[in-house]
Amino acid sequence: MNHPTGNLRSIERAQTQLPMPGTEDYLTVARAIEFILHYWRQQPPLKQIATHVGMNETQFHKLFSRWAGMSPKEFIRTLTLQHARTLLAGPASVLDTAFEVGLSGPGRLHDLFVHYEAMTPGDYKAGGKGLSIAYGFHDSPFGISLAMATNRGLAGLAFCDGDDEDRARTLEDMKGRWPKATFYQDQAMTKKFTSRCFDQQNWSADHPLKLVLIGSEFDVTVWETLLQVPFGRAVTYGEIARHIGKPKAARAVGSAVGRNPVSFVVPCHRALRASGAMGGYHWGLTRKHAIIGWETGLPS
Repeated sequence: MNHPTGNLRSIERAQTQLPMPGTEDYLTVARAIEFILHYWRQQPPLKQIATHVGMNETQFHKLFSRWAGMSPKEFIRTLTLQHARTLLAGPASVLDTAFEVGLSGPGRLHDLFVHYEAMTPGDYKAGGKGLSIAYGFHDSPFGISLAMATNRGLAGLAFCDGDDEDRARTLEDMKGRWPKATFYQDQAMTKKFTSRCFDQQNWSADHPLKLVLIGSEFDVTVWETLLQVPFGRAVTYGEIARHIGKPKAARAVGSAVGRNPVSFVVPCHRALRASGAMGGYHWGLTRKHAIIGWETGLPS
């Protein structure tokens, strides 16, 4: 079963952007985010957060601003539940707006430009039998990323914190999604995909990132809908359920969101509970907050 091309808006980026921050930066920022999540109601000052991560104020401010594209104070505002709720506010829902403007032409709402196709339901039920999937671990703005790809495109993107045990657990988790596939390590092949995912200067409508969505028909429908949610916005599981014609399937939608194998690119981090609360995230709630805040800081 082939699906139509997913058209995602290519945002013009300044040519003077700083290089993508590495994993060490993310680990420091993650500690700061965990602290902020615990104390955000107290609006902790810069000095307090910097002390917590073992840096002086100037060093921390520079590192955090380089990583997030905004100051720590600005970032705090993006991590509150109130912020999540305001993302959902407005007379028209995010998905209503996306569908209203259509999925092509200059009015499209999308941020990345992605060309995707889905495996047939039979391929999915076969557990990936006959598939040959390359994998590799690479630096990303959100810790170590695990990319998995076939000769047709990126099939998986996951995250871990970098130690050998965590890498092994993450790899086994992803392999378990396609238990009958053949896996082999190929850093050079998978690096091509991670550089496309995380380096904004490589987000181009002229050179679309190719995805291969491997899941049940219901899962793929949910993931396709997530691809229509733009940066800085969020949707609820119930809203997705209504748009796919299954208004009573919010819980099933939540499960499908959790099974998303291509994290970040298929933005399951933008799906929230009906209350506006963040809910869970397969690769850690701190990382989910980090991704949302990082996206908010991107130039528009």
